[in-house]
Amino acid sequence: MIRIDDLAFSYPGSGFSLRVPDFAVSRGEKVAIIGASGTGKTTLLKLIAGIVTSQHGAIEVDDRAIHRMSDSERRNFRISRIGFVFQELELLDYLNVFDNIVHTYRINHILTLDAEVRRRARALAEDVGLGGKLGRMPRDLSQGERQRAAVCRALLTEPGLLLADEATGNLDPANKLRIVDLLVRAADRRGATLIAVTHDHELLPHFDRVVDFAQFHA
Repeated sequence: MIRIDDLAFSYPGSGFSLRVPDFAVSRGEKVAIIGASGTGKTTLLKLIAGIVTSQHGAIEVDDRAIHRMSDSERRNFRISRIGFVFQELELLDYLNVFDNIVHTYRINHILTLDAEVRRRARALAEDVGLGGKLGRMPRDLSQGERQRAAVCRALLTEPGLLLADEATGNLDPANKLRIVDLLVRAADRRGATLIAVTHDHELLPHFDRVVDFAQFHA
């Protein structure tokens, strides 16, 4: 599903550099990435998703060469094939929960917001306990509820690849387990691949493999 070879990335003038000589994830595999803050775990997810591009090396996702795509090709591929749960959540304050969940469909021409998508959005919200809160604004939700809304948005396109950046950060134990269970179940239902960055070692037994990011830090 994912293949990285001889990858090199740096932010100009920052002193930060990342090297990934070789990294592969099989289709359907659930991988947790651990490691110290500031070592580039979030950057790796963004490279895989094509949000940022490397200075050197190759990244293939689902047999597609991300590093050879144009900006628009990467964007369309990400929108249609990758679900990304951002650490910052990136919910829009001026939209209610339902509109946040379906927002990607409203702003991208390659997706169509039809009755089936709306039904799926409501079903996802119901599954995470937000069925009765679809009309609420993000400011009226708890941190755990906002996190669950962000996960629903990432799952709505039924992606083949799920990327989660500290999706359980700052949550109580019950909500941490709820989020991880939701991601794992969603991956299992579609045979999707899941890569999750986490600092929470209690969650590691839910994954097939754990990768210590220290090996990639130059």
